[in-house]
Amino acid sequence: MRRTKIKSLLDSGELNSEVLVKGWVRTKRGNKQVNFIALNDGSTINSIQVVANPEELGEDLLKLVTTGSCLSVTGKLVESQGSGQSKEIIAEKVEVLGTADAEKYPLQPKKHSFEFLRDIAHLRPRTNTFGAIFRIRHAMSFAVHQFFNEKGFYYWHTPFITGSDAEGAGEMFRVSTLDPKNPPLNEDGSIDYKQDFFGRETNLTVSGQLEGELGALALGDIYTFGPTFRAENSNTTRHLSEFWMIEPEMAFYDLTDNMDLAEEFLQYLVQYALDNCADDLVFLEKRLLDEEKNKPAAERSEMSLTDKLRFVVENKFERLTYEEAINILRNSKPNKKKKFQFPIEGWGTDLQSEHERYLVEKHFKKPVILTDYPKDIKAFYMRMNDDDRTVAAMDILFPGIGEIVGGSQREERLEVLTARMDEMDVPQEEMDWYLDTRRYGTAPHSGFGLGFERLMIFITGMGNIRDVIPFPRTPGNAAY
Repeated sequence: MRRTKIKSLLDSGELNSEVLVKGWVRTKRGNKQVNFIALNDGSTINSIQVVANPEELGEDLLKLVTTGSCLSVTGKLVESQGSGQSKEIIAEKVEVLGTADAEKYPLQPKKHSFEFLRDIAHLRPRTNTFGAIFRIRHAMSFAVHQFFNEKGFYYWHTPFITGSDAEGAGEMFRVSTLDPKNPPLNEDGSIDYKQDFFGRETNLTVSGQLEGELGALALGDIYTFGPTFRAENSNTTRHLSEFWMIEPEMAFYDLTDNMDLAEEFLQYLVQYALDNCADDLVFLEKRLLDEEKNKPAAERSEMSLTDKLRFVVENKFERLTYEEAINILRNSKPNKKKKFQFPIEGWGTDLQSEHERYLVEKHFKKPVILTDYPKDIKAFYMRMNDDDRTVAAMDILFPGIGEIVGGSQREERLEVLTARMDEMDVPQEEMDWYLDTRRYGTAPHSGFGLGFERLMIFITGMGNIRDVIPFPRTPGNAAY
């Protein structure tokens, strides 16, 4: 008999048929007359109840059935006689595929802290919470590819190993095969990277954007979706050393086109989650509501998880310039009453999450797109505006999270770009390949970046970025 996934059984209208299911035991209860086993195979948040008769199946066999053990169950799918489930399986044959020591198994049927579960990241996907998160992560990954495929974009694979620093941040992981104890040296005492594997100093990429621009200026519309790396020694709830980025780049797009696409993309992803991840979102929303009850009233969210998601898909994003935003924030009550942790004093201030959330949640009550930032707080590749003090940049701000997307129209004018590089100490000789796209057939183009884990925090309502990726990489943590 072919195995049927539990999700398929629960979704179907089928009853009174022989079925074969396989999965892991979540709970077991009962007595000498009957055992009730909650079995889950990962296909859905919902487990299926298996009704097992110890007399028929053998008491010794059922003693091996403990939380965490893996079973193969053959039986009849029937309408459930009890509450809490619509269907159940009357077991006719139970095979224990893998036992779990009842005393040592870490995931006992009780509430565990997220800190504890991060220490057993190899087992936490078996919990309801993380099963839901990682099913949603799959759905969001699929939706990303589906959206761009429907738009006629090409999936562009950019290198993980690179000789450039796209952001100019300098916080990169070095890639080398040189002997760390006795590397070859130049006469001045510096390391001679010409003897390294690639013949030059190389690092793990912080962004696929620059290489993405090369694809856009040949194929028209491309997107990247892959891991990026940053050696920033930051232990916060918003930072990872390895994270996934979605970075589309589009030829012949100006800043308005860029904003239009990013808004459509985000609304598509959120709507896809609402349409295709309903059971998991219901579970996560209930978890979040229970968590909110333990918080002081002032710290509780004004919106439920699904309210936040609908807030994004049901509202046209408000668009305004950085200067307009600064004026709103400067004259706001929190700023005047010194309630902001970082007071807004004037033009040129780099906005913090508290400012971004005020604009979204309090002032406009809708998602916000800010444009035309001061050039001094943005990257060299962003197109200079005619005022010579701002660039054609845009950030998209969401409730509960602040900035979720950053992008810009790229500087396509060679002379302006090289002047900006000199101004920001970006070496032209190392970026000659990038400048060639401006020398030969330059064209207006734009792009943006969406941090996938930041999207996942928003979709799932989780408070820590380490809980939306299977194996988080953070300072001092590279297990598995």
